[in-house]
Amino acid sequence: MSILVTGGAGYIGSHMVLALLEHRHEVVVLDNLSNGSTVSLDRITALTGREVAFIEGDVRDRGLLDWLLRHHQVSDVLHFAGLKAVGESIEQPMRYFDNNVAGAVTLCLAMEAAGLRRLIFSSSATVYGDTDAVPYHEELPTGVPTNPYGRSKLMVEDMLRDLSAADTRWSIALLRYFNPVGAHPSGCIGEDPLGIPNNLVPFITQVAVGRRDALSVFGNDYPTPDGTGIRDYIHVMDLVEGHLAAMQAIANRHGVSVWNLGTGRGYSVLDMIQAFEKAVGRPIPYRVAPRRAGDLAQCWADAAKARRELGWSARRDLAAMTADAWRWQANNPKGYAC
Repeated sequence: MSILVTGGAGYIGSHMVLALLEHRHEVVVLDNLSNGSTVSLDRITALTGREVAFIEGDVRDRGLLDWLLRHHQVSDVLHFAGLKAVGESIEQPMRYFDNNVAGAVTLCLAMEAAGLRRLIFSSSATVYGDTDAVPYHEELPTGVPTNPYGRSKLMVEDMLRDLSAADTRWSIALLRYFNPVGAHPSGCIGEDPLGIPNNLVPFITQVAVGRRDALSVFGNDYPTPDGTGIRDYIHVMDLVEGHLAAMQAIANRHGVSVWNLGTGRGYSVLDMIQAFEKAVGRPIPYRVAPRRAGDLAQCWADAAKARRELGWSARRDLAAMTADAWRWQANNPKGYAC
């Protein structure tokens, strides 16, 4: 049997593919390459000595999905495909609803037609909305996300709950990510965003490697100790290990299960700059810019439920996150275009 990984040539998806291969699973990747690269899959093959079945295409293509599920014996689907930039979602909301929501609907219809009902969905802590109730735990009611990206994730979560309520044969995990960072310790695969990075860490590493002049710190007047936003950063390899644990858990249960994947600790933007300065060995130039629409002051996880039910917790510290992210960028100054 095979695991279908949508968006498997992207940042998190590629690390997931590598981990699955290392655990002796057969893997099929579906990716439209809008924010991914087949170079990542070539490097995964070099690292693992195993081939990846790759299909270039869009998760909204129902005909392609039907063909794929007919021609591959798929047991589980890990759904990473989708758009993920908060600022971009504010500027292009309909594009986000089309990609993220319509894509998930099409995928579930194809799965249902194929008799396949085991799904892990890449969700987000943004579904909790703008709340001061940190740390976020799974029993908190979902709120009103501050941006269309978060609303698209919440729409899919609600859709999957309704789907499971209507057909109790479904086994679904909603994994709410906090802020994935870092890279595989080999330095061979990592985060390579197209254009100007929307996330903090790849912007820092691109400044450090000389691709950009300075980092923009969006707001230094938040109600936090140093005035900059606080986030829960989790190493991407810890994140994919959480998926492996969730796969094992839902194999023996039905319905919808929700788990936070975070470290339970928050770091400010200035904390992250200082940590990278240690990893890189020189200052990271930055300038303060106005706050961005849709950004929260602080957000970090209560990950006790995942520890209790999955036997999973994040193991890699901030030093490992920054060292691995920098190793990837230093080895690949232009990303996969090198």
